[in-house]
Amino acid sequence: MSADKILPLERTLEVVSELKRRGRRIVFTNGCFDLLHPGHTRYLATARTLGDLLVVAINSDRSVRELKGPNRPIQSEAERAEILAALRSVDFVTIFDDLTPRALIARMLPQVLVKGGDWGPAEIVGREEVEAAGGQVVSVPVVEGFSTTAIIRKVSRQNAKVQC
Repeated sequence: MSADKILPLERTLEVVSELKRRGRRIVFTNGCFDLLHPGHTRYLATARTLGDLLVVAINSDRSVRELKGPNRPIQSEAERAEILAALRSVDFVTIFDDLTPRALIARMLPQVLVKGGDWGPAEIVGREEVEAAGGQVVSVPVVEGFSTTAIIRKVSRQNAKVQC
């Protein structure tokens, strides 16, 4: 059941630690994942191919508001976690409250850290920690034409036309 894939942060760290001891290659990514779209699902499917398990850490509602503004997130952290956990490519989902995942990455030290191609190498939070531990940082190309912000704008424009 997909709900079993959603773990509290500390439990996620325990599970990952045990899986690494068993020789499993851990892939990690993070983000808001506010409105899941094909760009996200393709990105996550690609990330999953880079190791044995994919851990997705999502920003808490509080941190999304701070990063994206008072009208975000559109969906709650519980809803976003549930949707991600339902994906075959995602093995575990956890929620973090910091603005960046640096502390989480430094504690987890996944063998592979994945970010979208819209992040430059110097902008990838956790890069130094993962590489210093012998891990790899992979940039997955962005799927053009898909963006949460663009979806929100489109819906807002359509709602404005309907109200006129």
